[in-house]
Amino acid sequence: MIQLDILAVGDLQRDEEGNILKADATSVLIRTPKHTIVVDPSTKYMRAFVKTSFKQIGVFPKEVDIVVLTHMHHDHIENLDLYQKAKVYVHSGSDEEIPGAVVIDKDEYQLCEGVKLVHTPGHCPEEMSVFVEADRKYVVAGDAIPLEDNFFKMIPPRLNADPALALESIKKIGNYADVIIPGHGFPFMTVQ
Repeated sequence: MIQLDILAVGDLQRDEEGNILKADATSVLIRTPKHTIVVDPSTKYMRAFVKTSFKQIGVFPKEVDIVVLTHMHHDHIENLDLYQKAKVYVHSGSDEEIPGAVVIDKDEYQLCEGVKLVHTPGHCPEEMSVFVEADRKYVVAGDAIPLEDNFFKMIPPRLNADPALALESIKKIGNYADVIIPGHGFPFMTVQ
């Protein structure tokens, strides 16, 4: 059975003009029979929360063998150094590069049984989400769906490279998911 745990719940705060004051990504642990996967290591600020979660769950960061980066923005990748033995997966399309990372160049990539990487661009060209078949259908959406409102109000992320493509990605995620884990916030059910 595949298990998902939230290592740290991300946050996104803006000022009255909409400028980002603080951004910390939600970090997720996925345990499959063969792999221990972290999606989006988050920021240095969230490091203590991530370490505490590992202790509470009973897993060590050194046991993580795969890290998936939904995209390359700093608020999603700063704690990558916690997982030095892990193989890192990113999607093509970024100007940034992670030395030694596996670069996916397909719309869908089967990472392991029950876990699929799906290209969900719009926020940025390399954006990908993690589709998980567990007790329910989960999507770790990264900033394809940064906040719950983006999904329920069908609003593309405020920062986006292509708003029409972002809406297509939101629909793709919604067509699959029972539960969405947004880039910045708590998991939510797709049907309220």
